[in-house]
Amino acid sequence: MNNWNGIVSLFIACVELVFLINLLVFADKNKLNWTIILIVFLLFGYQTIEFLICSIGLTSSLMAYLAFVDITFLPPLNLFFVLTLINYKHKLKPLIFLPALSFVVYYFFVIDEFKSIQCTVLYASYNYPLGDLYGFFYYSPILIAVILLIKKISSANQQEFPISPKYLLYGHLSLIIPVVIGFSLLFLGYSGIINSIESILCKFAFLYCLVMVYFALSNKKNNA
Repeated sequence: MNNWNGIVSLFIACVELVFLINLLVFADKNKLNWTIILIVFLLFGYQTIEFLICSIGLTSSLMAYLAFVDITFLPPLNLFFVLTLINYKHKLKPLIFLPALSFVVYYFFVIDEFKSIQCTVLYASYNYPLGDLYGFFYYSPILIAVILLIKKISSANQQEFPISPKYLLYGHLSLIIPVVIGFSLLFLGYSGIINSIESILCKFAFLYCLVMVYFALSNKKNNA
């Protein structure tokens, strides 16, 4: 196990816990802000679990599974935020959580196949089944959210939002960068990084977290 990874994860988790407390105390409690609170909670939870894995040595299959349960709901929850932001109200919107829920249920029955195989300074690597299929359903909501934000920026009245949607896009790009790097390295023949993309993404997501927290603290609009 790598103590430096655990220290980095613990530091990020502590900062995200401070963000979470501030949101619960100071942010208006509307639908967008509650979604952000849940997102920050998931990010805090993942960094805490990675600290327990990499520094405390809790490397059981259950801990690796819990890390995936936590992070699996991040992309659809983020997409739910963006759909709410653009006022998309289709009754089937909650179905975006179905793939994540399906993976969580399936993985529960094959939990012994989960392994934490490496902790480096900045990320952890995991072994888990259906990696390619999981990756497709994991990154698709992130890409869709980015596309929707780009379309919204091109057509939006900037006064609709508590902060410029451009900042939300910049925050989302921090989620895209690890994916682009990972698949570029895969194309060049370096496949090991793919097993660590979710962990790396959660480190980069600290920048995304900053933007989302700022949005929530600035968002006083009732969008229930």
